[in-house]
Amino acid sequence: MSGQKGIEAASSRFLMLAVVALVGLNLRPFITGIGPLAAGVRAETGLGTQGIALLTLVPMLLMGIFAFAGPFVQARIGASRAVIAALAILAVASFLRLFVSTGLDMVGTAALLGLGAAVVQAVFPGIIKRQFPRSVSLVMGLYSSMLMGGGALGAQLAPLIATASGDWHFGLAWMALPALVAVALALACLPRDAARPQGRNATANFLRRPRTWLLMACFGLVNGGYSTSVAWLAPYYQEQGWTAASSGGLLAVMAVGQAFSALLLPALAGKSVDRRPWLWLTLAMQAVGFAGLILQPGTAPFVLALLLGAGLGGSFSLTMIVALEHLPDPAEAGALSAMMQGGGFLVAAIPPWIVAVLHDMTGGFRAGWLLHLACIAIVTVLTFRLAPDSYGRSMRLSALGASAP
Repeated sequence: MSGQKGIEAASSRFLMLAVVALVGLNLRPFITGIGPLAAGVRAETGLGTQGIALLTLVPMLLMGIFAFAGPFVQARIGASRAVIAALAILAVASFLRLFVSTGLDMVGTAALLGLGAAVVQAVFPGIIKRQFPRSVSLVMGLYSSMLMGGGALGAQLAPLIATASGDWHFGLAWMALPALVAVALALACLPRDAARPQGRNATANFLRRPRTWLLMACFGLVNGGYSTSVAWLAPYYQEQGWTAASSGGLLAVMAVGQAFSALLLPALAGKSVDRRPWLWLTLAMQAVGFAGLILQPGTAPFVLALLLGAGLGGSFSLTMIVALEHLPDPAEAGALSAMMQGGGFLVAAIPPWIVAVLHDMTGGFRAGWLLHLACIAIVTVLTFRLAPDSYGRSMRLSALGASAP
């Protein structure tokens, strides 16, 4: 009997890991698929350089705005139901891209996709901490690596499917299929959670803490590098004569670097109480990548993309883990993660548009890459404050119920 229960527990754990992987896989293809197809999208919809930037900016803004609703969503409808509904939105919005013909249509579907991703990102880390309390770092690494792997999938398959079908619409609409599979698996496997009442002032209580703002700044400035890279790395090399498929391959290599780093670095850092040395390593890799794009873009571009991706992916995963480690309660930790992502994605939404403006002013992307080198320097300094012995003091142990400043 005990053996049967052990088998059932192992099977349930395996299925939950499959849900984690598939959910993460669906959160980035709709962003990374745009860059390689930008020329075709511009030709049909009339979007200019800054208009194309909106297809990254709008989802990122919504990821930021709606992340603040994470604690409210968990309290009202439950995290599992929210994730299932959000995955369904991703499927519908991707399917609608078969029929878009104007810039407004494209921005509208981008908004729907950003909404779906925002809800998942706001509540899913809390589910992970609740379901895998003894292996949060490893499972968050899996989630982050699959999130980045989804970016690689989008960058690589979007131009290939568009070329094979002769229509860029199909290069974006196929993303509805994995989202539908994720809906079915989530319906079958996610725990049926009752709404758990939380303090009405949860968001306000978090926002009164300087540590929340520090996490937002670190997360946002680094992910601004990601949003700029997925928006403009492929067009940067297309301006130098690369094809859509080859520049998409460059994005895919970057995303593969993100996926491996997001999975590997949390495992390597698992025995380290202090995550900061590992975070500094990821920032150094990003700096080398952006510096290479400025100084020697034609020398080993795939190596530069791999380094840049490894730095971005590892930083994303480790920062998510640091946020979850600030509080022992899964709901509270998930709420803090939602707050960090909320402010962070609001910050991360802006750089692609700034880089587009700089491109129009200077005629190239190098000023934009330089901007991100400055952001890396800022985050390097801010990270000094993320010492593990400061976690409890900074959140006063219970952020949702505490009244401490």
